[in-house]
Amino acid sequence: MSLSLKPKESCKWDLVSLGEVMLRLDPGVGRIATSRQFQAWEGGGEYNVARGLKRCFGLRTAIVTALADNPIGRLVEDLMFQGGVDQSHVRWVKYDGVGRTVRNGLNFTERGFGVRAALGCSDRGNTAISQLVPGQIDWDAIFNAKDSSLGGTRWFHTGGIFAALSETTPLVAKEAIEAAHRNGVIVSYDLNYRDSLWKSIGGKARALEVNSELAPLVDVMLGNEEDFTASLGFEVEGLGDIAEHHGELDTANFRRMIEKAVAKYPNFKVVATTLRNARTATVNDWGAVCYTDSEFYEARPMPGLEILDRVGGGDSFASGLIYGFLAEKGPQWAVDCGCAHGALAMTTPGDTTMVTLPEVERVMKGGTARVLR
Repeated sequence: MSLSLKPKESCKWDLVSLGEVMLRLDPGVGRIATSRQFQAWEGGGEYNVARGLKRCFGLRTAIVTALADNPIGRLVEDLMFQGGVDQSHVRWVKYDGVGRTVRNGLNFTERGFGVRAALGCSDRGNTAISQLVPGQIDWDAIFNAKDSSLGGTRWFHTGGIFAALSETTPLVAKEAIEAAHRNGVIVSYDLNYRDSLWKSIGGKARALEVNSELAPLVDVMLGNEEDFTASLGFEVEGLGDIAEHHGELDTANFRRMIEKAVAKYPNFKVVATTLRNARTATVNDWGAVCYTDSEFYEARPMPGLEILDRVGGGDSFASGLIYGFLAEKGPQWAVDCGCAHGALAMTTPGDTTMVTLPEVERVMKGGTARVLR
């Protein structure tokens, strides 16, 4: 059941992601409804994983996405340049002048503080990437070029956010995943359930339908407790009591949930879930569990973790975990790396990582916040 990775030298990229890249507008310490200024970031569930692997871990990554060709799209492009993710497979779509037929996604997100929870407000209907249909991307060329200077990848990543964007995006995800398997590429999928994306197109029933169809094709399944419950129908026992009484997360309940998931989907070679108990918006208990080869591996728990901006923590966990497997460092190291990277990403603003591999390794070893100089 171990992951069978293609040789690094035979591929142009270590990982390719498929998903939407939005412009995130951040009011800082203020609120969306009352702010008079916003800081701009780029972000997107699937993109954040590729960016983290490039910026923190130094791997070669690419993004498959689409943008409307206007100044907002070019701003997203400029922000992505800083992240270093290969943009050779970004599709630019002609803009109609006002966004009647195509536009770029906006994501307003406030961080929350104390008893005030973080809040997101997406403005992403009719975006360029949501209109992608099967047959528009040459997946075989991306995954298995004869010349590694032209293409080829070791790992493909997508997820439930992309699949929720339209009627056609689950079909594109399936097309891409099937092509990845044809070409010996490992496939990871982050369930990333977002109620706002599903509620007008069938809600949890539709999320369950779409994700259940894609799950049998996935090698590495990722998510948190809400993701596995809403997207695949697996409940985590005792979770309500933990949240109500601010108790410690019981990993045994998560392990039982993972065992049920693997029994239903024996194709899962790795299942990893983040564990979070939000005591307040700015203090969370944080941890992670990984299952592979019939064994469970638990990251060093981080109770009482202080949070600056929680958005992107799960994506950074995913990139750290994937790095561990791509670097063939073993599942315990991988889940520890993912947990530490996710924790550090939540100490900085924006969706994407701002940390280095030495900083991740220091946290993995139990390093403190004592000043370094």
